[in-house]
This record gives sequence, C-alpha cells and structure tokens, in this order.
Amino acid sequence: MAGVIQQSIYDALSAIFDPSYLVVTNESHQHNVPPGSESHFKVVVVSASFVDQRLIQRHQRVNRALATQLNGQIHALSMHTYSQNEWIQKGEAAPLSPNCLGGGRTVDAAK
Repeated sequence: MAGVIQQSIYDALSAIFDPSYLVVTNESHQHNVPPGSESHFKVVVVSASFVDQRLIQRHQRVNRALATQLNGQIHALSMHTYSQNEWIQKGEAAPLSPNCLGGGRTVDAAK
C-alpha cells in the first residue's frame, strides 16, 4: 500500500507526463530514518514527452511537477527519465539504488 506522499508523487507525475511506464518507490526504509517514513523516493518515468529533451531538461520538468512535494518532507529524490526508445534500449530496467551509508557515517577514503 502506497503512503500519502508516494501516492501524491505518482498522481502528479501521471497527470503531467502521461507516462507509458511509471514507478514511484519509497526507499526510506533503506536509510537512517524512523520506520514508516516517506522521505527518500526513486521515480522511473517513461514518457513520449521526453523525446528530444536533454536529461537536465527532463529533471527540471520533474522537479517543477513535484514542487509541492519537494517543499515538504522529502529528503531525497532519485529520478530516471526515459523516452520509450531509451527505455527499450535499457532493457526496460532502471539502475539499482546504491546502499545508504547512514546518517552521520562517512566513507573511509583509504579503503
């Protein structure tokens, strides 16, 4: 069952981009946040409206579409935006999200 923010993201992207494929994943549980949080999301949007647009233009459009949601409790948004042909070329799969290092932890550069 989708949370309120997750559903709001889905509804906003659906209305604006008329996607042929759309997935909104709440990845908050993979981060150092309280259980049940809605703060970290990954979106995969496949839309004809992305044809002939550079990646930065696509991301700007998604950010504008989600301005209300991003002004709230969302801490992180990973977005993968494709035209239908690009999506097919990618094997209809988005990249996996990296593991979270956790709040306050740092990477040892010597490793």
